[in-house]
Amino acid sequence: EIIRRSEKLGALFAATEAYQKANAVYGYLPYNQEVRTVPMLEQAIRDGKRIAVPKCYGDEMRFLWMEDLRKVEKGYAGIPEPIADGPVADDPSALMLMPGMVFDAAGHRIGYGGGYYDTYFEKHQGYRKIGLAFSEQISEMDIPTEETDVPLDDIVTENGWEE
Repeated sequence: EIIRRSEKLGALFAATEAYQKANAVYGYLPYNQEVRTVPMLEQAIRDGKRIAVPKCYGDEMRFLWMEDLRKVEKGYAGIPEPIADGPVADDPSALMLMPGMVFDAAGHRIGYGGGYYDTYFEKHQGYRKIGLAFSEQISEMDIPTEETDVPLDDIVTENGWEE
């Protein structure tokens, strides 16, 4: 079910104008029950886009350019990360795909609590931040936030873009 719904979500995302115009996509490698992004990132490569995924170094996260999504190993909290330590991605116009466990209509999310994305956005701005979620992960209630939490610009589910 996760794979089927992830494929549907990926097809919807790939058909968007934002994706079509993007030169680069910063994604993530899925963990637990997250949206399966590897096929989406592989499609981006086939479409001539550069892709990058995160790697954690202590309390810092960096996005690294990748050409082969099989060159990964378990990193922070068992989440897959690139084996290599570079090259560091450097395209603030890239679309940023973000994981989470719960999302709300205001673009807030609950992740795994490390604060890595929020810390990253303190130093790196300009990205269009897109949350990937299954429809059950969209909460009708507001998610409590802190001053340092950075909201998403958009959320996409297997049912389309959330308004």
